[in-house]
Amino acid sequence: MPAEGFAGATLARILRPHGRRGEVAAEILTDFPERLASLREAYLWDGKNEPRRTAVRSCWLHKNQAIFHFAGCQGITEAEKLRGLEVQVPLAERMPLPPGRYYISDLTGCDVWEREGRRLGSVREVLLVGEDTPGTPVLAVETPGGELLVPFAEEICTRIDTAARRIDVALPDGLRELNRQT
Repeated sequence: MPAEGFAGATLARILRPHGRRGEVAAEILTDFPERLASLREAYLWDGKNEPRRTAVRSCWLHKNQAIFHFAGCQGITEAEKLRGLEVQVPLAERMPLPPGRYYISDLTGCDVWEREGRRLGSVREVLLVGEDTPGTPVLAVETPGGELLVPFAEEICTRIDTAARRIDVALPDGLRELNRQT
């Protein structure tokens, strides 16, 4: 997460210069890539320092990448300096999600509670599914006894309140034992 004073959502990561006029190719890291073409300003973040606000001169989608042209970036030399930076917008400008959908950044750090009112721990990470790993996303919950992997399924995660930073769960019988075997 960026330094104090700015909370941003990463939409893309700059990979390399694209062309000779200062454009850069970026990996798309949003479920709403069509939004990138309408950005007029963004924040560029190196992972350490305060994000830098910059105007977006243009952006278009090309072969599963976003091609950005930022103000002040006139050639390959300036574009090369942007390699590895994250393209962010303030959290308040994220696309709204439909009910029952959550941003990973909103789930990470939430306290996880059992029905009986016992705190299990907090979400360290959300493990996503992909082409190689089909199925339900999994919450990696850091507990006093070690990591507990909890499927992010409606039957198990019975109440999710990201504003309160709380997830209530009804763990199925045998889930703890299954986690100890892995």
